[in-house]
Amino acid sequence: MPYQAIEFDVADHIATITLNRPERLNSFNEAMATEIADAWTVVRDTDEIHVAVLRANGERAFCTGLDIKEGSWWGHVGIWNQTDPGACLGPKHHHVWKPVVAAIHGMCAGGAQYFVNEADIVICSDDATFFDPHANGGIVSSLEPIGMLQRGIPLGEVLRWALMGNEERITAPTALRIGLVSEVVPRAELRARADAIATSIAARNPVAIQGTIRAIWESTEMPPAIAKQNGLAYTHIGNRPAAERGAAPRSNGQPTLR
Repeated sequence: MPYQAIEFDVADHIATITLNRPERLNSFNEAMATEIADAWTVVRDTDEIHVAVLRANGERAFCTGLDIKEGSWWGHVGIWNQTDPGACLGPKHHHVWKPVVAAIHGMCAGGAQYFVNEADIVICSDDATFFDPHANGGIVSSLEPIGMLQRGIPLGEVLRWALMGNEERITAPTALRIGLVSEVVPRAELRARADAIATSIAARNPVAIQGTIRAIWESTEMPPAIAKQNGLAYTHIGNRPAAERGAAPRSNGQPTLR
């Protein structure tokens, strides 16, 4: 389908999804939500795609959450049948077990966490800031911070993010310290670094990589003993016989130090 709110490209086993509403600070509306959901389905179901990179156009923001000028598009649904409108933004909602590398720049606000919370590797530029505007609007903030907790961000940091509103913003160094991102790079190097990470992963055995991701993410919702049993089953399902693994060429690239 032709996309308007996002750009979607595939090359060298890497799908690049670019949020493309810079005039609205890449806030999401119904069109973007629909297109993102479709893009994740393509990533999931296309064997030639091994990795996805998620990024955004524009100078000021990665994403500033829901487009409040357009408002909601699910209000016509009965209250007991309503679902989370932002859930479809995340790859794991669509059972995408292929690695997703998120490259964050500028403002990353509120509902943008739907993208961040379900990415596998998150890096940001040195000008990135993270904040939650819900409190300023008198709106409950729950789903985004719950996702942050599931990602392992410390409780105190999540509460501060959700309660302080627009007046306090997590800078890139703080985001690195609390584990919200795993790497900070100069703005001019952000896209190249995301592509380099994706290229490295795309060269690996895609079946093994996807099994690794699925085992790890599923473990976050399981008791430890069950998670280990589940993970062991995945090693039996996804690993090639030892003789084949020993005969396969191994990467001789230089390790990345960070």
